Amino acid sequence: MKLLRVLALSIIIPTQLLIFTPPATAAPIYVFPITNCVATYGKYHHNYPATDINTKRGCAFVAPTAGVVDVVLAKDVWSGKTNLGQDRGGLAVGIIGDDGVRYYGSHLSKIEPGIAAGVRVAAGAKLGEVGSTGSARGTKPHLHFGISWPTDNSVWWVRRGVVAPWKFLEAWKAGKDLSPAKAVNAAKLRLGEIPPEPKNEVRK
Repeated sequence: MKLLRVLALSIIIPTQLLIFTPPATAAPIYVFPITNCVATYGKYHHNYPATDINTKRGCAFVAPTAGVVDVVLAKDVWSGKTNLGQDRGGLAVGIIGDDGVRYYGSHLSKIEPGIAAGVRVAAGAKLGEVGSTGSARGTKPHLHFGISWPTDNSVWWVRRGVVAPWKFLEAWKAGKDLSPAKAVNAAKLRLGEIPPEPKNEVRK
């Protein structure tokens, strides 16, 4: 009987070892903010750190990471006569990511239905569509993309961008989860939580 039990175990155990469980694959934490469209962007932006992502009108602007919608500017009130800084973005959406970083996209042609302050979004969720609103009126469609720390929404000069996004865009486009949180925190320490409002800058 003992011999039979040993033989039975020698058959059962190897069979169990052949059971294959596929490895778990985690969803990406960060995604490129434009989907299903060819997009180009530069390393530099005039006057302050941000990026203009050039692509076709109507291309989807999506959440670069999971988070909560922070601001929705649903009306284009920009005027070339006044050129107020807080109005230059036209239609815009900003989210506070789960990483504590704010991601802001402006000059949109449309904001996605259901996108409102306080709404939670997943990485890749559509926030709006690329356009030329605000101070981009009359120019080629593009997404102004800014990375910053959260502030009151009246502090528009922080919201528009304090860290150059290009190396993060490069990583996300390549499928790499590179977080800008460290760079944003360093900029906050260097500039102060609410740096002075810019005066007499060249406006484009």
